[in-house]
Amino acid sequence: MESVGSLNKDSFVSLLSKLIGESKFVQNNPPELIPQEDRIVNHVLDSLRPYSTETGGGPLVINHVAYHSGRGNLIVEYPGSVPGKILSFVGMHMDVVTANPDEWEFDPFSLSIDGDKLRGRGTTDCLGHVALVTELMKRLGETKPALKSSVVAVFIASEENSSIPGVGVDMLVKDKLLDKLKSGPLFWIDTADKQPCIGTGGMIPWKLHFSGKLFHSGLAHKAINAMELGMEGLKEIQSRFYRDFPPHPQEKVYGFATPSTMKPTQWSYPGGGINQIPGECTVSGDVRLTPFYDVKEVMKKLQEYVDDINTNVENLATRGPVSKYVLPDGTYVEG
Repeated sequence: MESVGSLNKDSFVSLLSKLIGESKFVQNNPPELIPQEDRIVNHVLDSLRPYSTETGGGPLVINHVAYHSGRGNLIVEYPGSVPGKILSFVGMHMDVVTANPDEWEFDPFSLSIDGDKLRGRGTTDCLGHVALVTELMKRLGETKPALKSSVVAVFIASEENSSIPGVGVDMLVKDKLLDKLKSGPLFWIDTADKQPCIGTGGMIPWKLHFSGKLFHSGLAHKAINAMELGMEGLKEIQSRFYRDFPPHPQEKVYGFATPSTMKPTQWSYPGGGINQIPGECTVSGDVRLTPFYDVKEVMKKLQEYVDDINTNVENLATRGPVSKYVLPDGTYVEG
């Protein structure tokens, strides 16, 4: 890669400044804030199109793929000379988490420079990586090094929030647009720290709905408390998860900060008075899995946990003398 040279800092900072300038419009927190990732795509295209087959100015093959209006993904390839040899960089997402300017000491939606510090929403997660990989692909297009392996960059939409499905990398995988990446090393470029990281915990989103029996809290013996069921059911599921997927020895070898985890992150119920024992509730969260366990096996196990608890719900721990998960007529409730 010596022929490619080092990072052009002026070009990088100029591009990053444009991207951070769009960060207000790519905050991802539906339904209030739905990102417009194509605002980022357009800046990347402005940098790369002059070196693309589209304009005839270079070898870069660019594919702009959008499943929702204004919310595109971008696949950029620098072709190598040997068919099947490939190196890819994936995960540079073009949405950001929300930022409240009133809580920042500087404007989060514009790039500011403090000595050698670059400041603004997205400088580390993940618009800085978008700019960095764009500069890499631009340099490949400029210098045209003779590489045996193709180099592919995949800039993705909708990474920070999954409540709107069918937008980003999940659809690229479904449509088999990333299949050829399987034949070579793939680096996932996304981190909230100051440098891109190699290897990170993938996310498996989950949701558990607990059904009980709504009743007045003064007659608790006639109720099934969905919240208690949820707390005990989730505790049992987590215990089984950590038993079956404990810290892996390789995590220390590769310097992982945490082992695989299963954590609740959201809790909701339909609402009601403080004197009502809730009849239902929903708990959502995610599994963060290190690469030393198989995703499909984990998903299979999680379903087995739920099925077993549903079948044997009366075995869950209860809370107090009238806490129960079986109705007086013998009818069971399910989590």
